[in-house]
Amino acid sequence: MKVEVYGDIACPWCRLGTHQFHRAVATTGAEPDVELVHRPYQLIPDAPEEPRPLMDTVAEMFGPEQAAAMLAEMTRLGAGEGIEYRFDRAMAVNTLTAHRLLWLALDEYGAGVQAALATTLYDAYFRDGVNVADHPRLTQLAERAGLAGDRVRTFLASGEGVAEVREQVAAARREGVTTVPRFVFENGALIVGVTSTEALGDALRKAGGR
Repeated sequence: MKVEVYGDIACPWCRLGTHQFHRAVATTGAEPDVELVHRPYQLIPDAPEEPRPLMDTVAEMFGPEQAAAMLAEMTRLGAGEGIEYRFDRAMAVNTLTAHRLLWLALDEYGAGVQAALATTLYDAYFRDGVNVADHPRLTQLAERAGLAGDRVRTFLASGEGVAEVREQVAAARREGVTTVPRFVFENGALIVGVTSTEALGDALRKAGGR
């Protein structure tokens, strides 16, 4: 069974939802039968190429007090699920290059390696304060997930995958994707936005006819 998830590396809810999905797969015993395919979406397509503290960006969008409350609540929710959010370290930057790398992983290695890379990228962004547009750091992360470093370096230095990823992001918007994460199951079921391990497990069972 293939499940697609639209998300952005810069989306904390996507990080949480993807984590819950993998837990749901394990809980339902569906691991041999399910592959999760990451599809690109950019919350801020014109985000700057140079990194800056994420907390500054969020404060500008929502005001300092509301931003602090939102990030504190997200940190609390993450801790309850076993995810460490370190918003004091996180660096906001354009995520197109990270999405290109996910595109490469899927195209040349398959959904399993892509899923491992996605988790690595989310942790790098939200836990470790990594600039996920930096080519040397991305190469290190890709190697950790099982990609060949030489191929990744050549790929990132080229324009390969740029047009394809931008078209996929544009297509998602044309199809009405405005909220992520967005899980699309083979039976047509959708789970959009804030979710839970239980809801994802129920959707997996129904999609698999269990």
